[in-house]
Amino acid sequence: MMEDLWGVAVGVFQLWMFMVVFLIMLPAMCGLSLGVTGVYIQVLVKILEWATGRIQRGRQEQPSVPVPLPNGIIERAGGSMEEEMEQLRGGQSLAAGEFALSDAFYFCKRGLESIVDDQVTQRFSSEELASWNLLTRTNQNFRYISLRLTIIWVVGVVVRYGVLFPLRITLAIIGLSWLVIGTVLVGFLPESSLKHWLSELIHLTCYRICARGLSATIHYHNKENRPQKGGICVANHTSPIDVVILANDGCYAMVGQIHGGLMGVIQRSMVRSCPHVWFERSEMKDRHTVTSRLRAHVAAKTKLPILIFPEGTCINNTSVMMFKKGSFEIGGTIYPVSIKYDPRFGDAFWNSSKYNMVSYLLRMMTSWAIVVNVWYLPPMTLQEDEDATQFASRVKSAIALKGGLLDLEWDGGLKRQKVKDSYKEEQQKMYSSIIVGQNGHSPTKESDPSTEDTGATGRDS
Repeated sequence: MMEDLWGVAVGVFQLWMFMVVFLIMLPAMCGLSLGVTGVYIQVLVKILEWATGRIQRGRQEQPSVPVPLPNGIIERAGGSMEEEMEQLRGGQSLAAGEFALSDAFYFCKRGLESIVDDQVTQRFSSEELASWNLLTRTNQNFRYISLRLTIIWVVGVVVRYGVLFPLRITLAIIGLSWLVIGTVLVGFLPESSLKHWLSELIHLTCYRICARGLSATIHYHNKENRPQKGGICVANHTSPIDVVILANDGCYAMVGQIHGGLMGVIQRSMVRSCPHVWFERSEMKDRHTVTSRLRAHVAAKTKLPILIFPEGTCINNTSVMMFKKGSFEIGGTIYPVSIKYDPRFGDAFWNSSKYNMVSYLLRMMTSWAIVVNVWYLPPMTLQEDEDATQFASRVKSAIALKGGLLDLEWDGGLKRQKVKDSYKEEQQKMYSSIIVGQNGHSPTKESDPSTEDTGATGRDS
């Protein structure tokens, strides 16, 4: 009896590995697709559309069914400080430069708006969905609307946890093992074009296997603008898997802080075969050291393009926040990239204050899929009439516009830090300039240490 069970187990394992290796891993390594993921996504879209329609009918039949909250709770006025104050004064011009008690209501109004629905805090929570995507984590008792919806939800749980999750774990283990072993072996070769070619091949195949392990469907646009060697690739940052998404289409030199544990093992193996730029914790605080090493890398036009996320933290796939100017002081050509995930199939945003890395990866591996659009924008360089801060803002605006994201001026560092006095002082200076009659004067933000970092690929604030 035991021998029969053992034989069955061995047979199942062999069949499983055959499917993983020959139907998924090898096509992924060659950059090919058998079309299974595409069919899977099409089926998912049909199921989600049916579920959306059933939920809408359920709301009509059962008024108690919750309605998703809108993205914005309040409607903000779009005018400037001066325009809004003139409205509060009943249309009276501010040219006279006199203080009016009604001016205080402007600041009270802005303060209450920030308390109720500020533009920063909501960027660090999961994106609101227009309808339920049949995931338990986004469920609001929708599954009780009808028996058929309940059955579909149960089948989805079985498929995600019983089939997709083991498959994705297997692919992740194979991909990471191949990365560590392959880069260590290539690291023993002398410096040559063969070593660089093998290193890029190993990195590319590894990331492609990991992407298949997430059931990732990636749409790359404008490939003629892909980052070139000796350049700097900057992108908006939603998730640690942004690296996998971008490296699935080309190799990059990563920038980040050296970690311990499994991440440290992977970093040390990668740097043996490829010139990644890893920093010790003490070096990350030394802006001059970081900038010098990055400039030296960019100066070597034969090295892979550097990949940097200038926001320095993960944002929830709805916005792009302030780019730290250090990345734009290095020099060289900037290759902007805009990344936008489809939230219907899974929430790619990493809320590091709520989930650790292991919990986040488990959520990713039990989602339906990862569907993402990547736009390569035309290369950009520093213009004669702008400084690094203005250049960073220009690149950020271009990325936000292309990806359909909100362009915010706020620093992502506010995720864990208190609001700096310079932000308060800026509002005071603007009001003061209006009162003293310097209309049209808009003081610029003062230099702030938090804006001088380069951002990093493996770091999340």
